[in-house]
Amino acid sequence: MVDNFETDVFVIGGGPAGLAAALAAKRKGFRVILGDGMKPPIDKACGEGLMPDAVEAARAIGIPLPTSPRAPFRGIRFLGNGVSATADFPDGTGWGMRRTALHQTMIEAARAAGVDLRWETVVTGIDGCRVHLSNGGVTARWIVGADGGQSLARKWASLDTGMRGSHRFGFRRHYQVAPWAEYVEVHWGDAFQIYITPVAPEEVCVALISRDPRRRLDDALSAFPELAARLRHASVSSSDRGATSSTRKLKKVWSGRVALIGDASGSVDAVTGEGLCLAFQQAGALADAFARNDLASYQTAHDRISQRPRLMSALLLSLDRIPPLRRRVLQAFAGKPELFSRVLAAHVGAARLSELASAGIALGAELL
Repeated sequence: MVDNFETDVFVIGGGPAGLAAALAAKRKGFRVILGDGMKPPIDKACGEGLMPDAVEAARAIGIPLPTSPRAPFRGIRFLGNGVSATADFPDGTGWGMRRTALHQTMIEAARAAGVDLRWETVVTGIDGCRVHLSNGGVTARWIVGADGGQSLARKWASLDTGMRGSHRFGFRRHYQVAPWAEYVEVHWGDAFQIYITPVAPEEVCVALISRDPRRRLDDALSAFPELAARLRHASVSSSDRGATSSTRKLKKVWSGRVALIGDASGSVDAVTGEGLCLAFQQAGALADAFARNDLASYQTAHDRISQRPRLMSALLLSLDRIPPLRRRVLQAFAGKPELFSRVLAAHVGAARLSELASAGIALGAELL
């Protein structure tokens, strides 16, 4: 059917979520324009690790991952209160990589796929099928808001209604040092965590997430002398970056011609490590909804995709808020590694949520 739309899909926002949406829609045969006011690559404070479910979600929509520099990791290690607990992924390998490297690879893939990339193009509003730009405008059958946690597209589409959430504060820095473990390490402090992710053969990403907006990495590292000693003589290879880690749920993620994706559509705390995985899975579901000409089906898929990470976020944040519970859980995981492995398998989607409930019952029995 012939129409007067200049494009099938206009994506507002050129970060990984927006590029994922563009690539997934392009694979379905749609014309896609992407607009962003910045010039790439766009950096952001994050843990920079993709767990196996994120790697699979990227593959499913045709996102190539950087082959170098990157570093593998085989699971997760929790450390705190003198206890260390380790669990391997049941299937697959996780990969750590600089966010800028991932972003550049996705840009090249989108360009090769035929996405019309319009950098340094500010989107100033939307009106029905019209996207208003700083240098003109575009009519689109569908409009995707992928412009982050402070999304203007969400506001323009009146989808802020019913929004609720909480915030923590994150900071990230890189060190030139060979990774000392084949795991993402999570060091649990009082009301904060430090994440160590291998991102290259000679580099690690160090990220802090805290409820205290005044806490910084150097102060947090002083609580972990062994970790601080590993990093003391390593060269810092990036400037510090900060961001807000939000837990946010929206009543709806679409309205009319507009659909939201990534942090614009709600988010889970960075403690889950699932932000990019969620965006990649949402991109595939949104492209399917475009193919069916049914954005309501995207809402159903979005709710399903978000269910597991939201549950895991609530469980992990309870460890952050309740120190006695955290100590007991870490001790239980250290003493019963198979229990930690069952929880991790559910976390990365390798086991049903019912398995998580079963593991929770077993953990409760162990705590008692």
